[in-house]
Amino acid sequence: MSGSPSAARRTVLKGAALAGAAGLGVAACSTESKLGHAENPTPTAPVPLGDAAAVPVGGSKLYREQRLVVSCPAKGEYKAFSAQCTHAGCVLDKVEANEGNCPCHGSRFDTTTGKALKGPATAPLPAVPVKVEGGKLIAGPNA
Repeated sequence: MSGSPSAARRTVLKGAALAGAAGLGVAACSTESKLGHAENPTPTAPVPLGDAAAVPVGGSKLYREQRLVVSCPAKGEYKAFSAQCTHAGCVLDKVEANEGNCPCHGSRFDTTTGKALKGPATAPLPAVPVKVEGGKLIAGPNA
C-alpha cells in the first residue's frame, strides 16, 4: 500500500507541513533586528523610577518592571533607554559593568549608549527622555 497514490500524496503533504513549520521557526528567531514585539518599546506616559541616587555615578540600573535602564555618566546627568531587546522584544534581565543582557538569545547592549554589543540584535536600544524632579527620576514623554 505504500506505493499507492494516496500514500505518496500523504508523504508529500507531511513534508510540506514540516518544511512550513521549520520556516516559521527560522522566521521567529531571525537575525534581523526590530523593535521587538511590544507595541510601545518606550513609555507613552511619564514613569516614576524612584530616587536618582539609586543609579551610581559611572554606572547603570535596570528597572525591569518598567522596561527601562538608566545610566549616570556624571553626577546629576542621566540617560535612559528601553530595556526591551531590539531583536525579539525580551526584557533585559541584568546589567553588569554597564552591559545589559537579554536572557532570550544572548544579545548584549551598552547601557550608557544603547548600542548593541553582541547579536543577534543589531539595532540600539531606543533612547527615552529622563529627568530628575525633587531627587526622583522620571522617564518618558515630557521628561
